[in-house]
Amino acid sequence: MNPQDLPWDVQAPFIETVTVGPEHLDAFGHTNNVMYLGWLEKVAWAHSCALGLDFAAFQRLGSGCVARRHEIDYLAATFVGDQLALATWVHENDFRLNMWRRYQIIRVADRKIVLRGQTQWVCVDMKSGRPKRMPPEFQIYKPWPRAEAVGA
Repeated sequence: MNPQDLPWDVQAPFIETVTVGPEHLDAFGHTNNVMYLGWLEKVAWAHSCALGLDFAAFQRLGSGCVARRHEIDYLAATFVGDQLALATWVHENDFRLNMWRRYQIIRVADRKIVLRGQTQWVCVDMKSGRPKRMPPEFQIYKPWPRAEAVGA
């Protein structure tokens, strides 16, 4: 199955896949909620790198993005062996300080949406850690077009 063919909230999001392993489980026998947060960070970082803004670029520009707020809705449990498609896209960007990135995780086998979430990212000075206006290079973080037939 092509991950692009899954029921995403936007057209053609950035996608990576993971397979749930025993190391990802909690005492209930399903994927631990902390694992999902790590996967969201992983796909966000991969997307940023794919756009050309890796950590070396952040250092060169003296600006980077740090998480200010996470919102996660866990919609279904996942288990060992489940292949998950992780998607992300930029939902909003004021091109000053704040950018909102959204996420969706779908279990590939049954096309079930298991998570929706979003993170508010804030541009900061790499040396001081203080908020800093986004450099022009951050214009690459453009909001994604929404799918017409699917509501998020």
